[in-house]
Amino acid sequence: MFRILKKMLICLLVTIVVLAVATLLFMQLPQFGKTPTGKRLERIQKSPNYRDGKFQNQHFTPDLAEGTTYIDILKTYLKTVPEKEPTAKLPSVRTDLKNIKSDKPVVIWFGHSSYLLQIDGKKILVDPVFSGIASPVSFFGKNYDGANEYSVDDFPELDLLIITHDHYDHLDYETIKKLEPKVKKVITSLGTGEHLEYWGYGSDKIFELDWWEGTKIDDSTSITATPARHFSGRGFQRNQSFWSSFVLKTPKYQIYLGGDSGYDSHFKEINARFGEFDLAILECGQYNDMWKYIHFKPEEVVQAAKDLNTKLLLPVHWSKFTLGLHPWKEPIERVTKEAEIQKMPITTPMIGEKMVIGEYQPTKRWWEGF
Repeated sequence: MFRILKKMLICLLVTIVVLAVATLLFMQLPQFGKTPTGKRLERIQKSPNYRDGKFQNQHFTPDLAEGTTYIDILKTYLKTVPEKEPTAKLPSVRTDLKNIKSDKPVVIWFGHSSYLLQIDGKKILVDPVFSGIASPVSFFGKNYDGANEYSVDDFPELDLLIITHDHYDHLDYETIKKLEPKVKKVITSLGTGEHLEYWGYGSDKIFELDWWEGTKIDDSTSITATPARHFSGRGFQRNQSFWSSFVLKTPKYQIYLGGDSGYDSHFKEINARFGEFDLAILECGQYNDMWKYIHFKPEEVVQAAKDLNTKLLLPVHWSKFTLGLHPWKEPIERVTKEAEIQKMPITTPMIGEKMVIGEYQPTKRWWEGF
């Protein structure tokens, strides 16, 4: 009996070691990126938002809501969610991205949190994910049919690439690598540049910002990193790089680029510092009561838009991937309903459809029937 137990123990230990080594080797794949080091880490450690070895939110923000465990989440993910994904190919519009003609700001959304802005002749791409997946592995986070109709080849030369934070559904290794020759300049959150340099971007084109830090794109256009309530990380260690929203300011327009966030007081603070916005692009989707501090509920999206005092709301972070536990179109149904109640102007373009501020702001309920 002792020999049998000894053999079983040895087999168990060998299995654990093999799994540990395999995991370690897997985590060395380039898509996981790199943790900040050297001068970048020194700068991070001087940030007022970096304490106890990691970045912090403005207010206490637990990973999970009170009383929730990761076992609870696992059990919930194993349950069937009706209409969790579309049952047919999603509609989209094919726009020639290299020849967008308008004197007014144009926004083209590509599903989830990827969108292109053309403003004052400048082309700005935010959080592009065109690999078809929102994870480091091919079997999780696959895009919906019809939600990935654009590729890197469709894009013109970009004056600016903005990366709000380093999660896989916002910072996509394959897309970022292919885009590099087209990108003149990158604006991102503090620490995220480590991934970009590791993937071949020159340090001279990467500009990392802490909250409330700003930089000029040219003599007439500036961008400022502003707070969000979220987290970061592509591996086991969280919050080694920062997460931000951004304020884009031109002589005639001011646009809020929300990134990912839970609801908090920072929206009113941003409005107090910057004033009225012409457009606020806010996440709406992948929420749940179990992680209520780091992702909006749809009704909170409208409240945040009101706090910002924006003339128009564009909800994103939905209609491409299933990363949450709600029906796929529930976010847009709830946010449009709340926007109507709160009298908040809202635009709901199809993937690839041009939205022109002050000229064409589509409101068709195109998701109905799917």
